[in-house]
Amino acid sequence: MFFKEVLGQEKIVSHLKENADANRIPHAQLFVGKLGFGLLSIALEYANYILCEGNEENLKNNIKIEQVTHPDLHFVYPVTTTDSVKKHPVSKLFLTEWRNFIKENAYGGLFDWMKFIGVENKQGQIGTDEALDISKALSLKPFEAKYKVMIIWMADKMNTSCSNKLLKLIEEPPANTIFLLISEDLTNILPTISSRCQVLNVPPIERNTIKLKLEEDYNLNSTEAEKIALGSRGDFNEALNSINIDENIIQFEKWFITWVRSAFKAKGNKTVIVSLMEWSNEIAKHGRETQKQFLNYCSEFFRQAFLFNYSQQNLLSLRIQSDFKIEKFAPFINSNNISEINDEIETAIYHVERNGNGKIIFSDLSIKLTRLIHKK
Repeated sequence: MFFKEVLGQEKIVSHLKENADANRIPHAQLFVGKLGFGLLSIALEYANYILCEGNEENLKNNIKIEQVTHPDLHFVYPVTTTDSVKKHPVSKLFLTEWRNFIKENAYGGLFDWMKFIGVENKQGQIGTDEALDISKALSLKPFEAKYKVMIIWMADKMNTSCSNKLLKLIEEPPANTIFLLISEDLTNILPTISSRCQVLNVPPIERNTIKLKLEEDYNLNSTEAEKIALGSRGDFNEALNSINIDENIIQFEKWFITWVRSAFKAKGNKTVIVSLMEWSNEIAKHGRETQKQFLNYCSEFFRQAFLFNYSQQNLLSLRIQSDFKIEKFAPFINSNNISEINDEIETAIYHVERNGNGKIIFSDLSIKLTRLIHKK
């Protein structure tokens, strides 16, 4: 059955099927939204629908579709050097890992992918070498299907050179070629590329859809499933992270608690600033993907504390593993500082993504937090 792997998103699915059935398939489409909303699942199932020409019989017992090995389905995704790939990393060198990754969790994000290939301390990108491989792959005629489909996951991670080369392909696409681009951040894609794509904004998954999925497949009771679904805000990957608390989350919690306690003590105590600088240096030692993931975790922790402070405990989903008391911390996160704290975290993420100096980024953020956390 087509689109069986897509969680919810009935309107998007219906729209895509109608266009395909009416032979109105744009040569370039751009799916925009959080990856946990199901962008890759939608694009993958849509590609299968196109390759099988909407025929359920063609899909049945099609081992190539099931194993994600159809010769007319191509993938591009961010990669980096590893122990086995020392230089010129391109997607085709990680194809086996990629297939296993999307079979395991098609709702995963870039950090999950980097962790899957054992390089969570590095940033992945789609580089210049990739553009040459894209051109070669699409220069051939389709092997089995009517079309060739190229899925570019995290298209916002293309560097400028690759983006410019891809633009030429989108402007003058090879015959019977369809591009499906996936992005969390439209602003990081060249406007000349996005303007040549049909943009589909994918909304969050319905809360009840996530709740039922958690009950059916993860053996959660109704109350726990409802709580996690509510906290996920339509992001199924966030829901899964709430269930599977791994070592990274435990480490993030330790870093966060050390950070806010030091920032709180720093008022009128200059010696504590030394501790904050040491903390900043420690975080800076880790890879940029880890740093970004940690900053996102901090943002969510502050949000949860804010909700607690305003008696919205029913909306809380964060699982604290230590003896840290959120009820004591929450009064310091209020309507006068939550927006500024989030803005500073977003700014830090922006600078991390652009290869800023980690020590300076986290030191600056720490000093600002010492002021904001005491704002009445």
